[in-house]
Amino acid sequence: MNIMRRTVLAVADNARVAGFFRSSRLARKLVSRFVAGETVETALAAAKDLDARNITTTLDLLGENVSTAGEAAAAVESYTAILRAMRAANLEPNISVKLTMLGLDFGAEIARANAAAILDVAREVGGFVRIDMEGSAYTAVTMEVFEALHAAWPDEAGIVIQSYLRRAEADVRRAIELGARVRLVKGAYAEPESVAFTSRLEVDEQFARLARLLLDEGHYPAIATHDLDLVRATIEHAQRYRIASERFEFQMLYGVRRDLQDRLVTDGYRMRVYVPYGTEWYPYFTRRIAERPANALFVVRQLWD
Repeated sequence: MNIMRRTVLAVADNARVAGFFRSSRLARKLVSRFVAGETVETALAAAKDLDARNITTTLDLLGENVSTAGEAAAAVESYTAILRAMRAANLEPNISVKLTMLGLDFGAEIARANAAAILDVAREVGGFVRIDMEGSAYTAVTMEVFEALHAAWPDEAGIVIQSYLRRAEADVRRAIELGARVRLVKGAYAEPESVAFTSRLEVDEQFARLARLLLDEGHYPAIATHDLDLVRATIEHAQRYRIASERFEFQMLYGVRRDLQDRLVTDGYRMRVYVPYGTEWYPYFTRRIAERPANALFVVRQLWD
């Protein structure tokens, strides 16, 4: 993790800074750049706006590690309601799910059973569920749960793989073997060097290499990056090997590189935007600010204007 990102996260962890962003009207307005409100209604409105720009969406209810089985059950109800609400709104039902919100800390079988209930509804409404990846302590068990889910719901279940993890290539190859849809991301968690590549050059090289592998051998991969160089590298590889634009999609986050999102759509590429929402927005917001200096500068400018 570079110095800029480490500094931003350290500041964000300060209780006074967190309190300011949670209570200030100005700060909440800034948050709306990256988070589509706290309710499913606000998220659907954002998804409708993106649909008008020919951009598909994945709704992402923010939150992680529940503390009770009841909270996990409530998360299942929320996720299934989201899928049905997207279908009712004439949007492709597509969501992102964290297994720790489904009770993974209480056991893999509990998380698998809860995810199965969501996937049943996804099949019912013609939807898709992306199993998100969390910190490296959860990577192995998440892959194990995903394999079991994908075996029963091959058309409805996909996985996220964080390319900066040293194990990522093995996970990508396993997903290709399964015929599973992979969303390739760099990774947003602070990991030790023993587990993950830490230099920007290594992280970028690993992402580009795994993106090429997925383009060549994967099943409709999602190349999730805001890095213009990596976007260009993906396009160049696809063009060189005559990989049709219909065989993959780019993915970006709500409020980030909106100009690039529109440009890719204009150029004939498929674009999907992850639309996060919910009351647990602060940790997500700080990670987005830390990931890219331009995001941090945006916030600073708005605070001082």
